[in-house]
Amino acid sequence: MRIALGIEYKGSGFCGWQSQTSGCGVQDCVEGALATFLGQPAAVVCAGRTDTGVHALAQVVHLDTDIMRDEASWVRGTNAMLPAEVRVIWARAVGDTFHARFSARSRTYRYILLNAAVDNALLQGLVGWFHAPLDVELMQQAAAELIGEHDFSAFRAAECQARTPVKTLYEASVSRRREHLMFTFRGNAFLHHMVRNIIGSLVYVGAGRLSLAEFCDVFAGRDRKRAAPTFAADGLYLSAIEYDDIFALPAFPARSPFIE
Repeated sequence: MRIALGIEYKGSGFCGWQSQTSGCGVQDCVEGALATFLGQPAAVVCAGRTDTGVHALAQVVHLDTDIMRDEASWVRGTNAMLPAEVRVIWARAVGDTFHARFSARSRTYRYILLNAAVDNALLQGLVGWFHAPLDVELMQQAAAELIGEHDFSAFRAAECQARTPVKTLYEASVSRRREHLMFTFRGNAFLHHMVRNIIGSLVYVGAGRLSLAEFCDVFAGRDRKRAAPTFAADGLYLSAIEYDDIFALPAFPARSPFIE
């Protein structure tokens, strides 16, 4: 049968989601825990691969197995084999038409940025940081230019292996909560480093290093070299995966102190 699992993790101590020969990926950790729990090798497919240092509040994976367990056992048994930085939140038996990656209708990434003169010692690795004042209204205007179907080559990493740079963003927004800025991006798919590269250029806009017109020109020009540097991974979260209701997947609980 096919089992879907909802997973959250703190990405600071991992080299990203994808399995590596060194075993440093979150995927290595999850598959190892499942193999111990099931007593046989286990391979999972994820909804979206995250980079080194990127966190997930709503990663979804699936695996195929002939071993029967109830849903509560999948959660408790797997978590007993995982480090504290990785947790299975829910489990659900699904039909073989479900695919964690290809059935996903959208993915949402959120970035939390501390905008203050001094960094926060207690939030190291959990939020990004920029010291100078930022014009959030101007950043929001720039972010709105990204909504729709576009060629995102200007924000594509050189090592990106996607077949096309054309993606669709359904939402791109920036808001402020006291000293923290919240960036939200919901789209059908994302290029390698796309969100962090966008964040870098939006911060340049907010800091006055790029005008709104210059940001739009960089975006339209499709030249990564003209855009701002890639922003730190610390504050980036895979925060939602959207599927059709027919799959009846459980909701992730809104329990993060950073993201509603």
